[in-house]
Amino acid sequence: QQSGRRYNLFLKRRLRIDKRHQSKDSIFFRDGVRRIDFVLSYVDDLSKEVEKKLERRKEFESNLQKAGLELETEDKKESEDGKIFFVKIHAPWEVLITYAEVLNIKVPIKENDIPSTVENPLDCMLFPLRLPEKVMHPEPDYFTAPFSKDKQELYLINDENTFFSPSVRNRIVNYILTRCPYGTEEGKKKFGIKRLLNNGTYTAAYPLHDCQYWKKANDPNCDNERYTLYMEWARFLRFYKEQPLDLIRKYYGEKIGIYFAWLGFYTEMLFLAAVVGLICFLYGLFTMDENMSSKEICDPAIGGEIIMCPLCDQECDYWRLNTTCESSQYSHLFDNVATLFFAIFMGIWVTLFLEFWKRRQARLKYEWDLVDFEEEQQQLQLRPEYEAKCTQKKRNPVTQEMEPYLPLTSQAVRFCISGTTVLFWVSLIIASMIAVIVYRLAVYAAFASLMENTQTLQPISGLLTPQLATSVTASCLNFVIIMILNFFYERIAIWITDMEIPRTHMEYENRLTMKMFLFQFVNYYSSCFYVAFFKGKFVGYPGAYTYMFNRWRNEECDPAGCLIELTTQLTIVMAGKQIWGNIQEAFVPWICNWWGRRKARNNPENLYSRWEQDHDLQTFGALGLFYEYLEMVIQFGFITLFVASFPLAPLLALMNNILEIRVDSWKLTTQYRRPVAAKAHSIGVWQEILNGMAILSVVTNAFIVAFTSDMIPRLVYYYAYYENEDSPMSGYINNSLSVFQISDFPDRNKPKENPENFVICRYRDYRYPPDHERKYLHTMQFWHILAAKLAFIIIMEHVVFIVKFFVAWMIPDVPADVKARIKREKYLTQKILHEYELEKLKERLCQGDKRATEKEFIATEGRMELSRAM
Repeated sequence: QQSGRRYNLFLKRRLRIDKRHQSKDSIFFRDGVRRIDFVLSYVDDLSKEVEKKLERRKEFESNLQKAGLELETEDKKESEDGKIFFVKIHAPWEVLITYAEVLNIKVPIKENDIPSTVENPLDCMLFPLRLPEKVMHPEPDYFTAPFSKDKQELYLINDENTFFSPSVRNRIVNYILTRCPYGTEEGKKKFGIKRLLNNGTYTAAYPLHDCQYWKKANDPNCDNERYTLYMEWARFLRFYKEQPLDLIRKYYGEKIGIYFAWLGFYTEMLFLAAVVGLICFLYGLFTMDENMSSKEICDPAIGGEIIMCPLCDQECDYWRLNTTCESSQYSHLFDNVATLFFAIFMGIWVTLFLEFWKRRQARLKYEWDLVDFEEEQQQLQLRPEYEAKCTQKKRNPVTQEMEPYLPLTSQAVRFCISGTTVLFWVSLIIASMIAVIVYRLAVYAAFASLMENTQTLQPISGLLTPQLATSVTASCLNFVIIMILNFFYERIAIWITDMEIPRTHMEYENRLTMKMFLFQFVNYYSSCFYVAFFKGKFVGYPGAYTYMFNRWRNEECDPAGCLIELTTQLTIVMAGKQIWGNIQEAFVPWICNWWGRRKARNNPENLYSRWEQDHDLQTFGALGLFYEYLEMVIQFGFITLFVASFPLAPLLALMNNILEIRVDSWKLTTQYRRPVAAKAHSIGVWQEILNGMAILSVVTNAFIVAFTSDMIPRLVYYYAYYENEDSPMSGYINNSLSVFQISDFPDRNKPKENPENFVICRYRDYRYPPDHERKYLHTMQFWHILAAKLAFIIIMEHVVFIVKFFVAWMIPDVPADVKARIKREKYLTQKILHEYELEKLKERLCQGDKRATEKEFIATEGRMELSRAM
């Protein structure tokens, strides 16, 4: 009986193989002629709504056919698992030309005869970075015009099957799918594939990849663009090559193309920042031995004789300054004169990056025929969710049609709930940051005691000080909390944005973007802001320390400054985020797809069709690019807002982005279904966010140099308080430490033991000694330094802002040659269209068409002359 079942299964499979003569890579209907432009899938379920779903599908597919689309259904018996039905959709020529006119799609009318710009003399040096011309420019450059059904002979239509690219075809079909009705429920007209996916009527809707990514298709009519993208773009070994942006745009659409163009340009600009940052770091490395401050700290006769006050109450002992020798030397790597130069340089670099990106974006708009593209028309369509949830209607003042709307009272309530939720989560982040601060304060004494009493830690006690151990563990803990909060808030942000019921797709995306960015900004940067601007600033002085919640004593900075701790914090959070992000992006979809593909391993090749292969891939989703942009913008904040503390940040970002480009391209090409092509002429609201962060970065870096680093105190000492003319910086450490009489310690602060009977201890501040009449009050030097810090902030901000605005004014947003080409193309396109209309008018006159009057002929010629004059 079992052998009989096996024989029947063999016959069934054999019958399926004989029935389907197509390759598994076929992207055509069974006739091998009509191209599959879209695929819908569904399963027969046993739920109570099975009848309703069947009725919806029947109505929806009937309406699709009425719209002119052609359907072909693959029975579930033909699918690999015997459960899934596939509906293949083909858009015939008549449908394509109808909706090409509706969507204002530009098509070629003449090959571009404008000479290309002068070749770059460095092209020969850049040849190893270039891709083959056929990959970089898969299509000739054409003059284009919006499609019109009445002027088909004007366009360069060589083959109706290939005139519209697959990405344009799937965009047109998706336009129909999102608007096609499927019946009336509860008195409301229902339409759109998105609703049908949400209610489970269909399980998936996607366009097909044109072939497998690792080998070319057997079908000679297949363009194999996915294979080309994988071989030339998506492999890591091609990391040094330029990106085939035109091919990306042709295959995935302009929206994805503009993202990779921006990411590539950002990475190119990072190269300059990384080189300058590396030079600044090397300057600190090579001048480490010349740093007078660390020399004095490490000198047994100076640092070894300076007794420092305890860093915590009762449990901590007095300590000698030279125990921080190694950390003070490493602090010089980032806290030196080059830091100031690099902070100013990055303020200007940000402006150059944003201005040159505008120029690059303008060039892409011209090359990709997006000059006259109105993104608002695409994005201002009502969201299906808005129409479904808004029961009331009012007349649109523009269209004079009745449209659904959300009452003002409902909007107010929803915004209040939304605002309260966002405020709660931001407060939760701040609370978690305070918890980490409390952790730092609570464990410091434990680390100090552990390192003092544990012999095995003595060899590294110079490098791993209690301050550094506390900072590293707190940074790691903070990173874990960041990831956990981030995981939950992503879902909360989507939920509250859905609850607000935004009217259009653009509103939805912008609201979600601002919520997510606000949260991520506070989540990722709050700990860095604490270390940069609060730690060590409000500690008081021995005998009058400041306490958090009247229990934990506020943290002090290392005698060499807080900058090294900010560097540590920044490195752990930034590097940790980038490593975790790449692991998440690469391995999660790969594991999911590996699990889904197991079922097809033992099946004959013919049984696992192209639509089934793509069905088993991950869905890129409407917010796929949103998360990619968000990740890069957060990284942009790390390399701009706090770059004065870590000149190597741009180098880390550069290495990450080289990997990021290939990881994103690999997962998009190999692990995800083909996204529906969408148009976009810019990076949208992210441009404004980048502009805001660029301005904020000037302020934060000015404050870091002034208040977090020791730059200003050293300069004030060098010019005004030096004691040795031959070596102006000698004596700085002694000058920067105030004296405290141990007998003045209250019992709460006094250490339990003082075996060496110290009489005085030193602390980091500028206060009068105990024998002065203004005992423990700030000295005049403190006020001089404070005035110098404030003056430096004002001067640096004004200098950088003036340079920034001057550079922005000097660099036009649109290159001159692009402006000229746009004007030239508009003129030639109008000329071609007018000549075409004139020829058609002449033909009508010759044929005796009475409607073609002489006045119409004269008016047409006049319009041509006017066009030439303009």
